[in-house]
Amino acid sequence: MIKSGVGGGRTITGLRFEERISLKQIFSGMKRYEIKGEDVFFDNKKIATFYQKNKIYKNFLEPKGINYLNYISKKLLPDDAIFVMKENTLFIIEIKFQEVSGSVDEKLQTCDFKNKQYNKLFKPLNIKVKYCYVLNDWFKKQEYKDVLDYIKSVNCYYFFNEIPLDFLGLPNP
Repeated sequence: MIKSGVGGGRTITGLRFEERISLKQIFSGMKRYEIKGEDVFFDNKKIATFYQKNKIYKNFLEPKGINYLNYISKKLLPDDAIFVMKENTLFIIEIKFQEVSGSVDEKLQTCDFKNKQYNKLFKPLNIKVKYCYVLNDWFKKQEYKDVLDYIKSVNCYYFFNEIPLDFLGLPNP
């Protein structure tokens, strides 16, 4: 499936999400991929590392001598994140699945601020950040058109139900 929910079908070109599934769980069932701790291997070669919530600080930034308070005033805790070494990019992945209207509507509008904060935080390491949402079909409704347009306009990304492996710069088994 590609951005804005078009295409996909039964191809294995993306990571398929369901409510409350982690990125790590998705990779653990994919051919030629292997998970060892928080690291992702493809054909026995390490290609990425997972970070959830506080682990982005404890396991990524602190060992590199980065104190987040020198760059941002409050921790941001991502649902999921994956650092893809080949791309030198940290992908922040927020999973938003809704069945009724609620607070997620407004949370989607915070992507610009959060993206800028993550970019400030990782700039000293020369690491690029891409902030993206995985949304369920609830957000395909016409009433979300403006917010989805906004997400794109501030250089953030969204996908419906899955993220294409090529977006992440990862090999397709």
